Amino acid sequence: MKLSKSLRRLLLQSAAFAVSGFVLNISASSPALASGDAAAGKTKSATCTACHGQDGLGTASEFPILAGQYASYLEQALIQYKNGSRKNAIMAGFAAGLSEQDIKDLAAFYSAMPSGLGTPKP
Repeated sequence: MKLSKSLRRLLLQSAAFAVSGFVLNISASSPALASGDAAAGKTKSATCTACHGQDGLGTASEFPILAGQYASYLEQALIQYKNGSRKNAIMAGFAAGLSEQDIKDLAAFYSAMPSGLGTPKP
């Protein structure tokens, strides 16, 4: 089936419009595009370093690595500690005092840090 030139152009424009709308919608709603400020997060991380280390790699095996984690994961974890749906008495106490912006800033800071982790080479 052969399409006329104007019909092909209309179909291509429609497809491009649909794809651009989809991409813009994802970008606008994506928590990974954190509105946090990593520099502010660094300042706010002073309390975190006692357990998670200045490098975000943890000071002992029982403290999770924060460096290089997805910002959206870190935000969600802190929100869950704050609202009690994720259980840890120590983290719940720290998260209770964090504002939404504090959480975004801390997530931006730790997600931007290098983790040193990678996939082993065969």
